[in-house]
Amino acid sequence: MNFRRIMKIFPLLSLVVLSFVAMGCYPEHNQSTFDPKGPVAEAQLVIFWWILIGGVIVTVLVEIALIYAIFKFRRKNEDEMPKQVHGNIRLEIIWTVIPAIFLAIIMVPTIQTLFYASEAPKSALPQHTLEAIGHQWWFEFRYPNPENPEEEIVTANEVYIPVGYPIAINLESVDVIHSFWVPKLAGKVDMVPSEGNYMWFEADEPGEYYGQCAEYCGESHANMKFKVIAVPEVDFNAWLQYQAQPAFESGDPLALEGADVFKDAGCSGCHATKTVVKKGSKGRVGPNLAHLASRQDLAAGMLDNSNPDGSVNDSYLQKNLRIWLEDPNSIKPGNIMSAQAAVYTDENKKLTEAQISALVNYLTSLK
Repeated sequence: MNFRRIMKIFPLLSLVVLSFVAMGCYPEHNQSTFDPKGPVAEAQLVIFWWILIGGVIVTVLVEIALIYAIFKFRRKNEDEMPKQVHGNIRLEIIWTVIPAIFLAIIMVPTIQTLFYASEAPKSALPQHTLEAIGHQWWFEFRYPNPENPEEEIVTANEVYIPVGYPIAINLESVDVIHSFWVPKLAGKVDMVPSEGNYMWFEADEPGEYYGQCAEYCGESHANMKFKVIAVPEVDFNAWLQYQAQPAFESGDPLALEGADVFKDAGCSGCHATKTVVKKGSKGRVGPNLAHLASRQDLAAGMLDNSNPDGSVNDSYLQKNLRIWLEDPNSIKPGNIMSAQAAVYTDENKKLTEAQISALVNYLTSLK
């Protein structure tokens, strides 16, 4: 009786589950692949529809053949042996040729799209080339310095690009395999240690596009996020020039005290506050904190510092910094800072409330 009841409600349960799955695919979702905002994502979505339609056609044909065989060749009585078709060359050729034709039809545009998405077009400008480096669990970004081709401008977890321009991206990882994925702009591409990879994307319109590591890379894999902010070219150039300048440091006594704490507590050993570095030089263990107070997010997208219009809210930033400094492991489990920094591993070196307040004041001044 229980089995019969389950079978009766099975179609309803299936419909409910399917509805929840479909709700996760609505185009307006900030990581939906069904709302492409660039040529690469659009080309990949077209291929998805080709494969889906092909798969549906094959499934329908197979099911029709299966149902036909069930009724056509069923045993009429116990003494009758259904007609055997094993070794029917004509039939075997048919069911080999038809799938091969379907695969060929899907294969051609799929391969074309793979080549299209893998290599940036010749129109991509060298000054727009982006270096993306995966760390556990955050993203480092580097831009060519417009003032000196031998230098790079370093930032973290927030990447600005000019609208309407193809952006060539060189991918690298310093620890384990990560994967660079901005669903609305392009499909995921792996970042393999010591094996440089590459891709490109382009934003058709201004906006914020959410990225995510798409390859399991450890305990906080799901918390490894970043944001692509597409702006008009003039705004991008202004942002890049601003990033090339040394971060403003306040002369406020509490901020100066925080700068001392930053050095004495060993923060400067893992976090740089110098935004311009020699091209190809190795980065620090932790994110570059120059211009930290101008970023919309903290801890690789885990804490939001911004107002609805995208501007940074200093109150949110101060609150988020304090939460992060007090217990980073509660925000991003397994993070390296909690596991290795002396202020978290040695009870005698633990930061006091006064030191945290000074550090927050200092970091908030880095604009």
